Amino acid sequence: MLDYTTKEIKERSALVVNPAKTCQPIGAMYAALGINKCLPHSHGSQGCCSYHRMHLTRHYRDPIAASTSSFTEGACVFGGKSNLSKGLQTVFSVYNPDIVAVNTTCLSETIGDDLTEIIKSTDLPEDKVVIYANTPSYTGSHVTGFSNMTKAMVSSLAEKVLETPTTTVNVIPGYVEPSDMTEIKKMLKLLDMPSIMFPDTSGVVNAPNKGKYEMYPEGGVTIDELKATGDSVATVALGSFASEAAAFELEKKFDVEPYVLKTPIGIKATDEFLMTLLSLTGDVFIPEELEVERGQLLDVMIDVHHHYHGKKVAIFGDPDIIIALTEFVIDLGMIPKYVITGTPGKRFEREINEMFKAHGLEDECIVKAEEDLMTLHQLIKNEPVDILIGNTYGKYIARAEDIPLVRVGFPILDRVGHSYFPTVGYKGALRLIEKISTAILDKYDRICPEEDFELTM
Repeated sequence: MLDYTTKEIKERSALVVNPAKTCQPIGAMYAALGINKCLPHSHGSQGCCSYHRMHLTRHYRDPIAASTSSFTEGACVFGGKSNLSKGLQTVFSVYNPDIVAVNTTCLSETIGDDLTEIIKSTDLPEDKVVIYANTPSYTGSHVTGFSNMTKAMVSSLAEKVLETPTTTVNVIPGYVEPSDMTEIKKMLKLLDMPSIMFPDTSGVVNAPNKGKYEMYPEGGVTIDELKATGDSVATVALGSFASEAAAFELEKKFDVEPYVLKTPIGIKATDEFLMTLLSLTGDVFIPEELEVERGQLLDVMIDVHHHYHGKKVAIFGDPDIIIALTEFVIDLGMIPKYVITGTPGKRFEREINEMFKAHGLEDECIVKAEEDLMTLHQLIKNEPVDILIGNTYGKYIARAEDIPLVRVGFPILDRVGHSYFPTVGYKGALRLIEKISTAILDKYDRICPEEDFELTM
C-alpha cells in the first residue's frame, strides 16, 4: 500500500500524512477509566465518542463504556449547556457511577462552552462527583489529553487534611498498559512502600472474564485515594509528557515534592525509579526478588548482544515511551537511526539529542517531534534500518520495506496479549529483548543462504 512512497523529502507546513499520534480525548478517556466506578463523558458529538471508544476497545479488546453530550445542529449553534446538564443527570440516574470525568472535543472547544459554569449550575446528586478537562483535538495528542485529565484529578479532588505528610508516595505511571501499572505496583509492594497510583487502569481495561458483564470493574484508584494525594510525602511522575503536569499541580497546591523520571523501560530507567523510591524511604537495600530479576536481565543482555550490536532501529510513538526505549536500545548496542513522535514538544528532541551526543551518535541519528510516518518512511527509503519499533500503524512501512516490526505503545490493533504483559521494569525489559530478538532472527531465517540456515543461533 505504501510501495510508491518516494525518497524525496519535501518541506510540508500544511499537510500531515499518517500522524504518529491520535487526539486528546482518547488519552483523557483512558485516564478517566483509571478511576474506580468512573464513567468517562465526551462533551461533543456522538461520532467523536464512538471513535474514541472504538479505538480503546480495539486496543484493549474489552468493552469501553463512555457517554456523550450527543451534539446535533442545535448544540453547534446555541452551545452544549443543555446537552451536558441533561446528560449528566441521565448518566447518574441510569448508570449510577460514583464519578463522571468530562472531556471536551474540538466542537465544544470551538463553540466555547464554559464547563465550570455548566457543571456548577447543574443539579447533581449530592454524593456524586464530576471532574473535567479541556481536551481539544486540534492541539497536542492523546498523551496531552491523558496529562490534562490526570491533572484534573488533582485540581478537582486532591485535599490536604493533615499537618504532617504521610509516608505515602503518589505514583503517576504515565500513558502505559494496565500490565505496566501492575508491574510498577509489584515493585512498590516489594519495597514495602505505601503508595497511591493514579490513574490506575489495571483491573479495568484488562479485567478478568467472570461470566457476566460488569460496567464498573473492581480496579482503579478510588475517590478517597485521590483526595489523600495532597497528604502524601512525594509524587513520582513517570514520563514527563504524560505525568509531570499533575505532579507539579500537587506541588503547587499542597507542596507535595515532585520527582519526574523516565518511564521505567530498560535497565537504567528502572534502576533510577527504584533508587528514587529508596531515597524517599531512606532504605538502601533492594529486595532479593528485584535483584534476581535484574541479574537475569543482565545475563540475557550479555547472551544476545551479538544479535543487537550495530543494528539500526527506527522508533516512533508516544514521547515518554520512546525516550526510555531509545536509551534501552543504545544500552543493547543498537543504533537508534530515526526517533520520531507526533506529539509536539521541543523537550523531546533535546532529551534524545543529549542521548545521541553522550554516545557519539549525533552525526548519524535523527530525532523529530511533531512529525508523521510518511517522513519516517522516506527517511528509511533513503537509509534503511534493520528493525522498526512502534505501534500498529508501522505495519504498512514494515510491509513495503520488508522490515520486522516490534509492536510497542499505543495503539496495537492487530495483536493480542499486550495489555497482560509488562514492558516496564526488569521483567518488561526481558520481554522486549525476547520480542526484538525473535523479530531479527525470524527475518534472518527467512532470507539467509541455505548454508547459513542453522538450528542453533
